[in-house]
Amino acid sequence: MKKGKNTAVVLAAGQGKRMNSKIQKQFLEIGGKPVLYYSLRCFQDSPLVDEMILVTGEDAVSYCKKEIVEKYGFSKVSAVIPGGRERYDSVYAGLLACRDCDYVLIHDGARPFITEEILERGMDGVRATGACVIGMPSKDTVKLSDKTGFVAETPDRKSVWTIQTPQIFSYSLIRSAHESIREKDMSLITDDAMVVEQESGTKIRLVEGSYMNLKITTPEDLGVAEIFLNIYRAGKE
Repeated sequence: MKKGKNTAVVLAAGQGKRMNSKIQKQFLEIGGKPVLYYSLRCFQDSPLVDEMILVTGEDAVSYCKKEIVEKYGFSKVSAVIPGGRERYDSVYAGLLACRDCDYVLIHDGARPFITEEILERGMDGVRATGACVIGMPSKDTVKLSDKTGFVAETPDRKSVWTIQTPQIFSYSLIRSAHESIREKDMSLITDDAMVVEQESGTKIRLVEGSYMNLKITTPEDLGVAEIFLNIYRAGKE
């Protein structure tokens, strides 16, 4: 059951340097459509999401409006705005563009395979705690290294998760956390959960996503995404 207004902030401002392509990774195609299309389609079709804010590079705003939003009829996109230098700057710009929302879903546009089931689990989690992140238990043993490149620690695999997006928060919580941390050193910040953890002490609920919810970062990921796309489409039929 839906409660309150939910806004998705979709980040599509990455440069994709590891992709070795002149085209930004979120605009590369899988299955004949841009990577970014698939997550926007999920949010567009979901009754859990009321509005989308698309954050992209300053030079890609017009392209996104015409070739993504208008072309594919994403009527829930209320704004296409330029992001900032770092990911957290783009998130903050997206948060400032939100209007009267209760919960915000922050999602990487380079993760095409979110599903309605993931959104349902995530919204259940955030309503109970105010903050949750999508992720999956690690299938691999993880090693922590020291500064010289030797193993320093091997954490229990049962307690290790790989974190995905969307990361979902009470709007007031994530907005105040971002405003607070912007006055401090943010060089080690890699996701929004860290911002909330540091600035509010709020415990973050881990919510199961999917092993298919990969982030397209390297050329190899595109090949995997094409395979996953067939499975993803089959699940919608």
